[in-house]
Amino acid sequence: MKILLVDDEAQLTDALSAILKRNKFAVDVANDGETGYDLALYGDYDLIVLDIMMPKMNGIEVLDKLRKNNISIPILLLSAKSETDDKISGLNSGADDYLTKPFETDELIARINALLRRRSSYVNNNLSLGNTSLNSGSHTLEANGKSIQLGAKEYQVIELLMRNPTMIISKETINDKVWGFDSDAEYNNIEVYISFIRRKLTAINSDISVKAYRGTGYRVEKL
Repeated sequence: MKILLVDDEAQLTDALSAILKRNKFAVDVANDGETGYDLALYGDYDLIVLDIMMPKMNGIEVLDKLRKNNISIPILLLSAKSETDDKISGLNSGADDYLTKPFETDELIARINALLRRRSSYVNNNLSLGNTSLNSGSHTLEANGKSIQLGAKEYQVIELLMRNPTMIISKETINDKVWGFDSDAEYNNIEVYISFIRRKLTAINSDISVKAYRGTGYRVEKL
């Protein structure tokens, strides 16, 4: 799981980043609102921890712009402000939860895990792109009346790509999400599984394939 941490307090972000990594999360850090917004808009994150009071763009502005751009990633707001009006403003702008500073790190981790569990329970079982559907219940790819079974890792890779069809997903991200943040798996493994997936897409006459972008990553595209 990958988290974007957006806060202008360097000491806090350093400490929280270390704690999140110990809890097996991959972490990117931004120290101002504009950088955080850009990373959130184009990155591949499972959750955003977002401070309200920041330079260049405050957290409420970042949150509002992300939601207007249909970015539905769970967002946990952090703030030194405990007033009810600030909480209401954040939640009305689309925040999923709110935590007031100072806080216990155990509570932060618990809230993050709760948001991630909640998100997974709302994820659609089936994904479709072009003439091709991915069924999460049976772990099958289907197209033109044909169906083919996927292995566990094949399913996780293609599910990640099909859930983010407009994005180029890096090998690092695929490795973190499929093999785990602390995995020793080599990137060559990813290339092998991509080749397996391409063959299976061809076998069912799918009109999508996985395109490699040299030095960048992979994206599913229509043929």
